[in-house]
Amino acid sequence: MKKPTIIIGKKQIIMTCLTLMLAIAVYINYTTTPTKFTKDGESVKVAEMGDTVNYGDTEFVSASPESGEAKQVDYFAQARLDRMNGRDEAVQTLQTIMGGGDLTEDEMVVNALDAVEVSKLIECEGTIESLVKAQGFEDCVAYLDGESAKVVVKTDGLDKAQAAAIKDIILGETEISAENIRIFEVK
Repeated sequence: MKKPTIIIGKKQIIMTCLTLMLAIAVYINYTTTPTKFTKDGESVKVAEMGDTVNYGDTEFVSASPESGEAKQVDYFAQARLDRMNGRDEAVQTLQTIMGGGDLTEDEMVVNALDAVEVSKLIECEGTIESLVKAQGFEDCVAYLDGESAKVVVKTDGLDKAQAAAIKDIILGETEISAENIRIFEVK
């Protein structure tokens, strides 16, 4: 009787390697699973606690909202967001009007000029904010409407020289008269 010969082929070698790689991946996943500490101080794997981990969720780790620093940062961030939303609505309204089809050529030109004016105001606001920050102010938000300018700066105290420097920046970037410029400070 002939002894059966075991033939090890390429398929068996590949299957063995894949199985071994899967076992290694499972082991690495188990050892690197994040741990949480219970109230008793015991470390427990997240998977053992039954908690689910949602990747992509945010967790705030900076200053608490009650602190003054966080309120200032929130003010400037919220002001920029509100201004951007208002501008986006204005641009969308202009686009809707221009796409209406019932407009005469003169009305189309007027709407195009309005769109150009909005884009100029947005560009000027960004330039003014950058130049005011370059003067040494920590943060700044500028509001332009074509006839007046309002600038909010983060400062511990605004003296006359600083206010004059901000006014000069605005006068250099826009055609707004000096009496229509308002500067506000946030501490």
